[in-house]
Amino acid sequence: MTSPEFETNPAAANPPIAVVILAAGQGSRMKSKTPKVLHKIGGQTMLGHVLAASSALAPQKRIVVFGANGAAVAEAGKQAGDDVVTVRQDPPQGTGDAVAQTLPALEGFSGVVLVLYADTPLVEAQTMAGLAQKAVGCGAAVLGFRPAKPGAYGRLKQDSKGALEAIVEAKDASDDELAITLCNSGVMAIEADFLRRGLPQLNAENAKGEYYLTDLIAIARKEGLSCAIQEASADEVLGVNSRAELSVAEKIFQNRRRADVMSSGVTLIDPETVYFSFDTKIENDVLIEPKVFFGPGVAVAQGADIKAHCHIEGARIGPEAQVGPFARLRPGTNLEQTAKIGNFVEVKNADIGQDAKVSHLTYIGDASIGAHANIGAGTITCNYDGFSKHKTEIGEGAFIGSNSALVAPVKINDGAYVGSGSVITKDVDKDALAVARGRQSSLKGWAARFRKAKGDE
Repeated sequence: MTSPEFETNPAAANPPIAVVILAAGQGSRMKSKTPKVLHKIGGQTMLGHVLAASSALAPQKRIVVFGANGAAVAEAGKQAGDDVVTVRQDPPQGTGDAVAQTLPALEGFSGVVLVLYADTPLVEAQTMAGLAQKAVGCGAAVLGFRPAKPGAYGRLKQDSKGALEAIVEAKDASDDELAITLCNSGVMAIEADFLRRGLPQLNAENAKGEYYLTDLIAIARKEGLSCAIQEASADEVLGVNSRAELSVAEKIFQNRRRADVMSSGVTLIDPETVYFSFDTKIENDVLIEPKVFFGPGVAVAQGADIKAHCHIEGARIGPEAQVGPFARLRPGTNLEQTAKIGNFVEVKNADIGQDAKVSHLTYIGDASIGAHANIGAGTITCNYDGFSKHKTEIGEGAFIGSNSALVAPVKINDGAYVGSGSVITKDVDKDALAVARGRQSSLKGWAARFRKAKGDE
């Protein structure tokens, strides 16, 4: 979010950009075997969020800096695209040293180097672009924010024209400087030529014995270069260092997504109880009832109705389809137009045809169901033999009676009926009736004789 006093310069639009993402932190406060930046928000790693947002700027280079124990981080960076270069920082000697490790990868680049943090995953592409524009013609630009409690944050001291004069650490600040509410997020955009000159001038003469990237501001000012500020919301620059902060970031992400989908024409009856993933796609005129969870890989077409208490991941839901309540759609599920999945139904790796109905208490796995077919309550596709998965095929207009078990591989052809309570192990011909159950017999008077023998009469 750009404040009015720091609007971007249109003449500086779209400078060449290189993105450096610092991801070498230990993350000890997470108390996890998983590297901190690989913990997920909305189904995507924090590093993935930063890579995705920065990719919208079409950067010429993307570089991820990982630490001594960051092999998984490096691999995650490489998986984000063939253009991503990974660089190791070992030992950790501060942010300035981390960026210095990227200089060989930045050789020949002329433009703005955007320095981001993998544990600050909510900075939006528009904000990144504005910061990069601010750095054009300057030594550097810093992303600032106004927290409710500035506390230990470094303050951004401005001159009379609003340019950045200095970054003052809280412990070194005067009373007047501590009264400044605009604080340093750590995110910076730096002219590449100045970065190459400035990094060798950093020193580690401080309490931590580290090289601080923020010291570049003082170096730029000594050279007579101006420095700029781009302002963002406190939510956008939230740093995640603990599980508690991870949960706060998740809440911010979910509130953004809820606002986005509602503005696009989706009805959320109780927004705070609906959870989206980073890649959830929902078209307009979809109705989503309370307590629905979307895992990764879900697409919902126009006019669909998602009822309460559903868990959906890796599924495509067609136009005007109905799901739930209390349904689970697992990866590989594909619902065609007006298909219906009812309460307490689980579907996995299955195609459900147009207007087909699986209304209640059913498991459909590794299957295809034709248009207008009806699957009765309690039906199970027995897809696993202990070693391999097998497919069940149900044709158009077929009718499967309640409490039936279809032992795959098996095919129920178009228009066929399966009698309730059947265990079907062989293919059923088109328009045939298949019944596979024990014949019912009745013994007259048996119940009365049984009770008498037990002394009830």
